[in-house]
Amino acid sequence: MNDPDVHELRRGSAERAHLRARGPELPRVNDLAGPRGLPLRHYRPARERRPLVVYVHGGAWVFCGLDTHDRICRLLARECGVEVLAVDYRLAPEHPYPAAVEDVVDVLRAARPAAVAGDSAGGYLATMACLALRDAGDPLPAAQILVCPNTDLTLSCPSVREKGTGHGLDESFLAWAVRQWAPDPARRADPRLSPLLVPDLSGMPATLVVTAEHDALRDEGEAYARRLAEAGVPVTCRREPGLTHGFQQNADPVSQAATGRLLADARRLLEAVTG
Repeated sequence: MNDPDVHELRRGSAERAHLRARGPELPRVNDLAGPRGLPLRHYRPARERRPLVVYVHGGAWVFCGLDTHDRICRLLARECGVEVLAVDYRLAPEHPYPAAVEDVVDVLRAARPAAVAGDSAGGYLATMACLALRDAGDPLPAAQILVCPNTDLTLSCPSVREKGTGHGLDESFLAWAVRQWAPDPARRADPRLSPLLVPDLSGMPATLVVTAEHDALRDEGEAYARRLAEAGVPVTCRREPGLTHGFQQNADPVSQAATGRLLADARRLLEAVTG
């Protein structure tokens, strides 16, 4: 099988974003320039200020952006009563590790949000940025919200093989995406690149992890939640039965119901950490 074409992936994701149902209207949505001119989008659900959540989009490190995840950011803002700051980080393969992690770290340092959230590769980048801040002794968000996150670049968890064919996110595509992000295979088992392999996860923010039954990344997301809990981090981990990777982007009733549960979980966590 031929490797995917990066430019075609990006065109396709942009087209799907254009066709996707628009999220709720909000009082204020503004495009901004962040650190080093990084494109950001700021969502406010009310005129008065609310706690801030930085959102990091998925897309296998190589595609997607502000428009592809506009709907979920709008929903997060409205349903959780928070401001959302979406990050359009640099993409691989033009910008491999650690470029996108550095981008998210810079935004977290500048914005000082209450929480950071992300899906898939965005969940990976969110927690990688928290690890970088922790290790540097810098202030951390109070919470992280991880939806179907990558956590193990070695792709060695059983669900990669068990669910890696016929469920939308194939093992061969995952392997290709990892190569774009981390071209040197010798580094993929390095804890500095794979959060699941970090020896000490203490001091990380309170965490929500939501996985999907038929997702190739299911086991590594759940294993990461267990490792965080073992390190004393407050963790909520829940698996959505019958669903596949990226369910929060889908418009069918079952996926929408699951997205509603995800947002309810996120609201509870955010209320707990912000008072």
